[in-house]
Amino acid sequence: MAEKNKTTQENPMRDIKISKVVLNIGMGNNIQDIDKAYTLAERLTGKKPIKTVATRKAKTFKVSKGRILGVKVTLRGADKIEFLKKVLIAKENRIKQSNFDDEGNFSFGMKEYLDIPGEKYDSAIGILGFNINVKLERAGYRIKRRKIQKQRIPKKHRIGKEEAKNFIKDTLGIQIL
Repeated sequence: MAEKNKTTQENPMRDIKISKVVLNIGMGNNIQDIDKAYTLAERLTGKKPIKTVATRKAKTFKVSKGRILGVKVTLRGADKIEFLKKVLIAKENRIKQSNFDDEGNFSFGMKEYLDIPGEKYDSAIGILGFNINVKLERAGYRIKRRKIQKQRIPKKHRIGKEEAKNFIKDTLGIQIL
C-alpha cells in the first residue's frame, strides 16, 4: 500500500481505476429467452438493460443483420464496485491469469446466477449464465474517445497485464490463479 501512495503523490495520472463493468447475457439462437435474460439482467443490477443486435450478416452462424442476440447492462459509479464484489464472492474471489487481456482489462463468466449470494431460483427465468467484463483505465484515457483531436494513448501510460493484476489484488482482494 505504501508503494501505491507513493505513486499517487508522485503522479496522480498514473492511478488506475475501474472505468466500467458490463454484464452481458448472450442468447444466440434462443430468441424466445431474450425476455428471461432481460428480466435477469434487470434483477441482478437494478438498471435497465439494452438488447444487443447483430450488426452484420453471418451465414455460418445463421445470423441475419438486425437480429437480437442478447442483453447487456453497463454499470458505472458506485454501482459497479458493489456489483463486482457481489459477483466475485460467487467466484470465491479467484480469477485466472488467462482472463486478463493485453490492455489490462479482464473478463469472467458465471454458469448460473444462483451462485451469487442472495439470489434464489425463479422458475420464470430458469437457469442462465452470463459474462462480466471489467474495463480498467487511467486518467487521460478520454483522448482516445473524444471527437476532436483524437489521439492514441502512449505506451508508457497504458495498463499492462501485471499492473492490472496488482491493482485488482490490492483493490478487491482477489487471488489470481
